[in-house]
Amino acid sequence: MKLNKQDILKALESITVPGEGQNMIESGAVKNVITFGDEVIVDITIQNPSLQAKKRTEVDILKTIHEQVYEKAKITINVKVEAPENPKANVIKGKPVQGLRNIIAIASGKGGVGKSTVTANMAVTLSKMGFKVGVLDADIYGPSIPIMFDVEAEKPLAVNVDGKSKMKPVENYGVKILSIGFFTQPDQAVVWRGPMAAKALNQMIFDAHWGELDFMLIDLPPGTGDIHLSIMQSLPITGAVIVSTPQNVALADAKKGVAMFQQESINVPVLGIIENMAYFTPAELPDNKYFIFGKEGAKNLAEDLQVPFLGELPLVQSIREAGDVGRPAALQTGTPLEKAFEKITQNVVEEVVKRHDDLPPTEAIKITTMAGCSSVKK
Repeated sequence: MKLNKQDILKALESITVPGEGQNMIESGAVKNVITFGDEVIVDITIQNPSLQAKKRTEVDILKTIHEQVYEKAKITINVKVEAPENPKANVIKGKPVQGLRNIIAIASGKGGVGKSTVTANMAVTLSKMGFKVGVLDADIYGPSIPIMFDVEAEKPLAVNVDGKSKMKPVENYGVKILSIGFFTQPDQAVVWRGPMAAKALNQMIFDAHWGELDFMLIDLPPGTGDIHLSIMQSLPITGAVIVSTPQNVALADAKKGVAMFQQESINVPVLGIIENMAYFTPAELPDNKYFIFGKEGAKNLAEDLQVPFLGELPLVQSIREAGDVGRPAALQTGTPLEKAFEKITQNVVEEVVKRHDDLPPTEAIKITTMAGCSSVKK
């Protein structure tokens, strides 16, 4: 028997495309029908990517042509799946947490570049500006924030909030703090796999009474691993700040840190790069600068990657000493270090303002003076 193309098309009109509600001809799913004697070839494209939908499509076409056209027809079916583009389908976004207006991730590709030091000093600077600030120490395997805030001997208390028991963050210098270091002994190694570490972080985020915060700073561990993904899946990060030294070894990893946040599936705005240990100035030679780790490496990287350069911090002994004794250097009033941290922190806040101007899902932060800022709703 010689098959007729029009008969085939009419038969296919009686079949509904899986998950689409229209028949195969009306929806445009059937791309081509070729007949030759008792043979027929049907090319069809569906949007449902499941194996079940593909199988059902093939079975329905075979059955319908055999029943309505010719029971002995030799049928070849080419099913192509083209799922509709959905740019938000793979985006990793966490649920908003009530009371947390801006969540800033402080990251570095490499360890030892001063990320925790920058986090601690930025937090106290924001607090001095009048913001309500919290720090989540997400460096599970090397928590150092409790030492830098002189609270390593403290333990979070339990408070009752709306009938639920929640952790109350430890507070010092006007900054609320939670860290895995509060729950381990000083000489105890945290030997956890990724899922266990992620669970501990989620407890410190969602089972804690943070209250109202203008800024939560998250001190991430070095690298681009499981902890970073867990945080970004749990929280809607406002933006990320990358810390690096000027040397090539650190810059190579900082570049990877920027690339992680800029991945299409993550899509967290990079607020900028901070260059730490930019130069060394001896106390006895205050006008001299020695570029021990290289000159302007992070600044040049920021230009290459087209992200803001937030500023540089010198290699100064007192910054290290201040961190070790638990009194961040930004608290040293009337010093060049205080001014350096203030400038960098103001730059971060300004970048948050710009970020909200472009993408305003939360509250924007508006700078009213160079000495302070205020929170305003868009």
